Amino acid sequence: MADKPNPVMFIHGLWLHPTSWGPWEEVFRNAGYDVLSPGWPGDMPTVDEARANPDSVANRGIDDIVAHHAEIIDGLGAPPILVGHSFGGMFAEKLLGEGRGVAAVAIDAAQIKGVLALPLAALHSTLPVFKNPANKHRSVMLTAGQFRSSFGNALSEDESNALYDRWVIPGPGRPLFEAAAANFSPHSPAKVDTRADRGPLLLIAGGKDRTVPQAITKSTLKQYKRSPSENDLLEFPDRGHSLTIDSGWRDVADAVLDWLGKHDL
Repeated sequence: MADKPNPVMFIHGLWLHPTSWGPWEEVFRNAGYDVLSPGWPGDMPTVDEARANPDSVANRGIDDIVAHHAEIIDGLGAPPILVGHSFGGMFAEKLLGEGRGVAAVAIDAAQIKGVLALPLAALHSTLPVFKNPANKHRSVMLTAGQFRSSFGNALSEDESNALYDRWVIPGPGRPLFEAAAANFSPHSPAKVDTRADRGPLLLIAGGKDRTVPQAITKSTLKQYKRSPSENDLLEFPDRGHSLTIDSGWRDVADAVLDWLGKHDL
């Protein structure tokens, strides 16, 4: 039975199914939290169904996905602790800035408006989407090789392939195009209220991440320099973008629990 006052909402990133949070749910439930891992709008119940119905997530943008999670939060009995990975991390930042959470953990979070650092590695990892402008309105599925390059580069090929088979689904191309154009759009959906007076934020960076390189996470932290709230950074030097689902996921989960404990959450 949960004895913590605030539930934990896990928010998945692009190309991962929401059930990829299953191991985290068990650990956090055992730590006394109610947990939920809602999918993005259009997500199918299983990985197989998602792969068989790729158009169900096509043309879903950042605002659509954030609004979907905000509606779910409004139906909860207490504001949640938001834990997001990749684009899910960006969404967690946005929802925290809107006052819809008591705290947020953004793990290898996609870049928000204002972040200028875009290393070549990040461009390479998203090339399968950007090579065709029509992908903005479509869903895109990574190949096992593309997943290895962008998510599983710090893993053995066998482990990367196993994760691909278990968790990877088609994702909408639109959020990537919106994030890439954020600094050229005054009303970009990738904009986050970085000056809001709100609960604490933890940014987590993987030192070997090619999709959201460490430089992006550190640049994101600088966007919060005028924030009146606490903003922390935790680095895992030898981890890639797969750090929430690979064999070392428990180290990251335990670090998040420790951080929450320090804030009496």
